[in-house]
Amino acid sequence: MPDRDLPSIENEEQYEALRRKGMSKAKAARIANSEDTGGGSPYEERTKEELYELARKIDLAGRSQMTKAELIRALRAR
Repeated sequence: MPDRDLPSIENEEQYEALRRKGMSKAKAARIANSEDTGGGSPYEERTKEELYELARKIDLAGRSQMTKAELIRALRAR
């Protein structure tokens, strides 16, 4: 069980992966809890890598060639 003093995490696997990448506990928890709820930070505040990860999870075609702006448009269109 992860050592953290945060509310429950919706996506433990994603949370742990983000923590291993050096992300703060709070930011990793926000991202792991926001994927399907829309309660996370606006897409513009996320990194391209974070947007790419969301696009990968929903199997968005063409994501590897997209800019940050294109990823945002495609994620909003889903």
